Amino acid sequence: MEAHFESQEVLAAMTRILVIEDDKQMQSILCRWLDREGYAVETADDGDEGMRSIRDNPPDLVITDIFMPHKEGIQVIMELRRDYPDMKVISISGGGRYGIESNLGAAKALGAARTFAKPFDWTEFMQSVRELVAA
Repeated sequence: MEAHFESQEVLAAMTRILVIEDDKQMQSILCRWLDREGYAVETADDGDEGMRSIRDNPPDLVITDIFMPHKEGIQVIMELRRDYPDMKVISISGGGRYGIESNLGAAKALGAARTFAKPFDWTEFMQSVRELVAA
């Protein structure tokens, strides 16, 4: 019996992550961190663009902001649960009119596997990414 072990680097290289984030600075930071870990990262500036990208080539993990133009993250999560029920999602938010906890709570209730309030702890965030793509 032969055992097969893949390193974290090999798993990361095979993993595609879509970052849906309208804030270009935050999008860039997320991409740099994920790229350093070896993930193949794609970006979308809003929920409409993100859903088109997902339909064209579904990623292994979606990281979505909550508040964006054209289609918000809550709508993205709802569509993902309907069309891609097994898609892994991390939701991030910096606020909103009802407060961060309310928005992230809604994201969690609708199916986001993990939620993070901006600014968040990068070590904890990256650990969640690793856990979700390994699952």
